[in-house]
Amino acid sequence: MNQQPTRLFDFAQYQLDHFPLEEAYEMKYQGLWQSISSAEFMQQAHAVSRALLRLGVKKNDKIAVISLTNRTEWNILDVGIMQIGAQNVPIYPTITEEDYAYILNHSESKYCFVSCATVYDKIKAIRPQTSLVEVYSFNQVPDCLHFSALLQMGADQSNQKEVDALAQGVMPEDLATIIYTSGTTGKPKGVMLSHHNVVSNVLYACERLPLVPGQAKALSFLPICHIFERVITYIYQYTGVKVCYAESLETLMADLQRHKPDVMTSVPRLLEKVFDSIVAKGAALTGIKKALFFWALDLGLRYEPYGKNGAWYEFQLKIADRLIFSKWRAALGGNLRLIASGSAALQPRLARVFNAAKMGVMEGYGLTETSPVVSVNDMRDGKFRIGTVGKLIAETEVKIAEDGEILVKGPQVMMGYYKDPELTASVIQNGYFHTGDIGHIDEDGFLRITDRKKEMFKTSGGKYVAPQLLENRLKQSRFIEQVMVVGDGEKMPAALIQPDFVFLEQWAKKKELGVLDRNALIAHPRVLSRIEREVESANEQFAKFEKIKLFKLTPDAWTPDAGHLTPTMKLKRKAIQARYQDLYDQIYR
Repeated sequence: MNQQPTRLFDFAQYQLDHFPLEEAYEMKYQGLWQSISSAEFMQQAHAVSRALLRLGVKKNDKIAVISLTNRTEWNILDVGIMQIGAQNVPIYPTITEEDYAYILNHSESKYCFVSCATVYDKIKAIRPQTSLVEVYSFNQVPDCLHFSALLQMGADQSNQKEVDALAQGVMPEDLATIIYTSGTTGKPKGVMLSHHNVVSNVLYACERLPLVPGQAKALSFLPICHIFERVITYIYQYTGVKVCYAESLETLMADLQRHKPDVMTSVPRLLEKVFDSIVAKGAALTGIKKALFFWALDLGLRYEPYGKNGAWYEFQLKIADRLIFSKWRAALGGNLRLIASGSAALQPRLARVFNAAKMGVMEGYGLTETSPVVSVNDMRDGKFRIGTVGKLIAETEVKIAEDGEILVKGPQVMMGYYKDPELTASVIQNGYFHTGDIGHIDEDGFLRITDRKKEMFKTSGGKYVAPQLLENRLKQSRFIEQVMVVGDGEKMPAALIQPDFVFLEQWAKKKELGVLDRNALIAHPRVLSRIEREVESANEQFAKFEKIKLFKLTPDAWTPDAGHLTPTMKLKRKAIQARYQDLYDQIYR
């Protein structure tokens, strides 16, 4: 029996030894849902290792993996790569071909595994610029070797002793993976994470997740190339949680209904969309049903944990749960009781209403460079406070610099940036990683994030503005999908706004504005007047110098593919401003 894991590939073996599952991973292949056991998973991982050795892969070689969706093969390959001392280099599938070429060359990746024809076509276009030996695909793709060929090559177990010896030689301090951060500017940076970096994070973050070992089911859909979903997957392995892979974001509701998970991860924007869809359905009700819905919703928006609102509120909450919230849970599968939220700031109203509905949204904080978890909320033992990212996990120290920047020290802090010691030295000083985030720790030890240091700006009047606070408030509006607050060096803040076109078009139809294309829609006086009301409402809670004085609507959706957002849905501020420079000039010039 394995002892406590010390290397990342130990977690899958730990599951097999302690919580062997007959159905450990489940995904859809050619229209049919199929699962494999913990034992089959490890058998295939060993076969991958044996095959990679036969292909000439050696210790510290880099292997790139690019998948449009999370899938069983990704995790099998992850174990197979790392247990022979090589490194997994996951790459976001939606980045440009230019960035593909840069990462493959910078990492010196020898082999590349892709999910499908879409990714393969992009790799094929830039492959002559790289030193790739071969490309394999998880799906059947013409002219590309299939993943099954690797398993067949590894079926012969005659070199398993070599695999075992290499695995034995992998030390906790060794490099496990290089994750290239998407970045909002410049070239991607390769974050080097050791086995110990991530293993310690898995073990300590696991303490904040109330999962019953061997008895829970998870839905996986956030990109596993990001360290957030990857760490939660190792937690699932460690605690014997069955992992079900969503087909896509578009099928998420159907996947929730089918798999009925107990736990999943999310980002705030997705929770906002789920909340908006729930509210839209409530708004379509009539009479007493509609009145009850919005009574329950109002109750949820006033939620405080641990019965702080008093006995009468808790009594009403039980009635609301029976009549309304139970239906919300049923719409999301019926069993969902834990949602780990990260990557961006969560609106407090979402934390309130989801927790009131007994779907515990627990917000945490971290970065790729911190493997990622620094802090996370936990409903148990008073470790949950709305509006914060929770208390620090074990062995983690945070200092707040004079300018408010959060500095982190602990076993999760990265080894450094690959091939960039100067940049590494600029962000890790005296053992503390400089996060670039602004925040503070309250008197009870809860960490609060207020903004990104680099994103704060000063108006011409000398006042500092924290754009994220304004943006998060504005995005509470159902009319606003994305927003970027601008005004660096200008006399007042303003905003570039991408409307929620689905909702706005429904609203325009209801108001009988006529059939309008998007350009006409965002120029319509009634639309502008309505969004102005939303902006004025958001402005109420901010000081005079912070208030949005003017705004402009953009005619297209902001997406990672179009270059507005990073793959983790963060604003690419310089790119957005450059794209809408004419609108910016209309505001200020």
